[in-house]
Amino acid sequence: MSVPVGTGNKGPLDRAAGGGAVMAARISNRDYAVVLGRAFGGALIFSMPMLMTMEMWWLGFSADRLRLALFLLAVFPLLVGLSYFAGLRETERWTDAVQDALTAYAVGFLSSALFLWLFGVLAPEQTLAEMLGKVALQAVPASIGAVLSRTQLNLDGGPGDTRPGSAGPRTPRGDPYAIELFFMTVGALFVAFNVAPTEEMLLIAFQMSSLQALALALVSLLLMHAFVYTLDFAGQESPPEHASLAGIFFRFTVVGYAIALLVSLYVLWTFGRTDGLGPAEVMQTTVVLGFASAIGAATARLIL
Repeated sequence: MSVPVGTGNKGPLDRAAGGGAVMAARISNRDYAVVLGRAFGGALIFSMPMLMTMEMWWLGFSADRLRLALFLLAVFPLLVGLSYFAGLRETERWTDAVQDALTAYAVGFLSSALFLWLFGVLAPEQTLAEMLGKVALQAVPASIGAVLSRTQLNLDGGPGDTRPGSAGPRTPRGDPYAIELFFMTVGALFVAFNVAPTEEMLLIAFQMSSLQALALALVSLLLMHAFVYTLDFAGQESPPEHASLAGIFFRFTVVGYAIALLVSLYVLWTFGRTDGLGPAEVMQTTVVLGFASAIGAATARLIL
């Protein structure tokens, strides 16, 4: 009696175990394909407003290449952190988070290139540097959307839900204060990136008086504090135990607003929006963009 090729002298139980391993591998591959498909959907949803915005196309052509490269490098650690806490799949190691962040970047670049080409934004007569600049800019929000696709596009179906990646975000481990500031940074960056390319943002800054800019900064602080600790939104943070109202305001709201202003200034510099402006004009423009960034910082933790 001949033995089938590849089975050797294995018995029925051994062959069944081998078949189960192959099936497990197939299921694993299918699950990862679902994860990638969901990442593609998240990338598209998060980047759609900018994919169809002319200012973003122009910035991809005109932005300083060194500043753009530095920006892409600066965003990557944020993607790694997002991947660890609420990434493409449940991760236990930082190495897995790095892998998922690289995957999100790849999805962001590919999806951005595809849709920019479909929209006619990328054309054969353009230089490679111009096309890469346009795609690289769009890849930033797209990669953030890819990372967040598990928490934003796949509702937790409960303990019995076996869909890939349906376990929801990780329970944060580490210094709660540092984690809170990290999420504020991500939220501020995403919103600032959406608003900074528009001409209206500069127009608002130039038509405001110094008194109005100061009032806007105060309103930004108050709204930020209200969004996080006062208005009882779903997912709203509980104030730390034994913390005074003043302590919460200065440790979280004031520091969070400072982060929003720093992120706004960096994004403005990356896009060349600070070039040729005096210190007072740069400060006023940063306050205007900081208003949007502060809202992003305040609501990021509610979403994530």
